Amino acid sequence: MANKAAGTKGKGGAKLAKSSDRGSTRAAAKAGDTAKKIESLALFVASSARKQQSPRMEIPTRSLSNVRFDPKKAIIEMGSNKQAREFFDLGMAKKFMQTLLIASACKQLISAGKTASIRQLYYMSKHDVAGTREKTFNDQAESDPIIEDLEVSIDALREELHVFASNRGALVGPVTLVDDGNTLDCMRMGSAGYAVPGIVEPDVIQFKKCTAKYILHVEKDTIWRRFYEDRFHEKHQCIVTHGGGQPARGMRRLLRRMHQELKLPIYCLLDNDPWGYYIYSVIKQGSINLAYESRRMAVPAARFLGVSSFDYDRCGLSDDVKIGLEDGDIRLAKQILAYPWFKGKKPWEKEIRKMIQNGFKMEVEAMINKRLTYLTEEYVPMKIRDKKQWLD
Repeated sequence: MANKAAGTKGKGGAKLAKSSDRGSTRAAAKAGDTAKKIESLALFVASSARKQQSPRMEIPTRSLSNVRFDPKKAIIEMGSNKQAREFFDLGMAKKFMQTLLIASACKQLISAGKTASIRQLYYMSKHDVAGTREKTFNDQAESDPIIEDLEVSIDALREELHVFASNRGALVGPVTLVDDGNTLDCMRMGSAGYAVPGIVEPDVIQFKKCTAKYILHVEKDTIWRRFYEDRFHEKHQCIVTHGGGQPARGMRRLLRRMHQELKLPIYCLLDNDPWGYYIYSVIKQGSINLAYESRRMAVPAARFLGVSSFDYDRCGLSDDVKIGLEDGDIRLAKQILAYPWFKGKKPWEKEIRKMIQNGFKMEVEAMINKRLTYLTEEYVPMKIRDKKQWLD
């Protein structure tokens, strides 16, 4: 059990944060490093121009063809393929300009000690191009990928660029944390729980006390509400989280931190469909598009509790819970089976093939068809006890 005083140890001997002072010092140093990286990019471009050379930058390719699965680390990593972006190439000039605009806006945020959402960053960088009727950005769909390009090109994470995504996800359970200097008991945050912010780095959030035995991550806020109302977190001394569908970066990063720093196992309760399998894959191995983030977001030790394709018979469910598979579901299921991190895992191959054979998918809510509290009082406790039903 964790001691009350900050700086003591939590579950498994994990050392908890002493205060936000250390985080603030670390954040200041990191901000300085990130600012220098942006300045180096600008100086390189300026130097090329002075030499009458075409200013260019190297952007790592963010696609399935440029990711690999590291079986030892059990995460997805970005490969070495890069794409040159040159100012004097008409096909690349606009993106080149956009990249420097986003970099400049991030440098302003760092210098001012402020943060901005990706939407706000879009408006900060949008304006008329002098002497033309062109806009620097026509819509946010143009600026969002540029932020990711900047992240990978200078090896600085979005949070280090002082950019955050919208808050999505919540948690409840026996953990006390310090958020921006405010001490919060996550057992007493009300019916909405603790809303997980977009930036959850140690300079913002520190763990003060934790007596939880594990983390149960559910897919949707409506299911999370079922667990909250049934007081599952109190009865089983655990933390219950949700990501509002595919969890945002903040939630994934927080799961990783709680797993590493608090030594908490993570169990995933997701829909029995290809999307649920994909969400689990993103939590466990990382995502293809954000492969460069896997080292600080993925949780290779996460386990899939269900819902399983075999639960229809195992739990005696009725035909009322069946949702017919569509062609797109089957295509995605086969695509997931071919992922290197799923391929060769017999239990997963059996699981996905069983779903296709069934011809239907099921939501977590299917368990409520038996009885309103069946999910929280019988199904999940049974799944946690019977490790043979877990999928790795």
